[in-house]
Amino acid sequence: MTKPPESPSETQATMPPRTITRRDLAETIHRRVGLSQNESASFVADFFSTLSDHLVKGESVLLSSFGLFSVKDRKARKGRDLKTGRAVPVKQHRIVTFRPSTRLKGKMVL
Repeated sequence: MTKPPESPSETQATMPPRTITRRDLAETIHRRVGLSQNESASFVADFFSTLSDHLVKGESVLLSSFGLFSVKDRKARKGRDLKTGRAVPVKQHRIVTFRPSTRLKGKMVL
């Protein structure tokens, strides 16, 4: 027989992290703000659409007390196929980076 966890932090350490979905975000907005479920889902969709639109344009998005999303250009380079070990070209591309705010970092300290 296994013993129950002694503290919430012990439970968090043994359980795999849960992935939050758009549906979860919409449900939270519905409960906390009082918007209908359809309005909440629309709000979440519009938020991510706006965020994506700005990132596609190459613009950074700063969410105060949360963090900074920015776009970086990566130069073309030579990579390696891990299965065969052969060199393969990697084309120039863009990536999205996220830098958490100091406040968010402070909340994540164990």
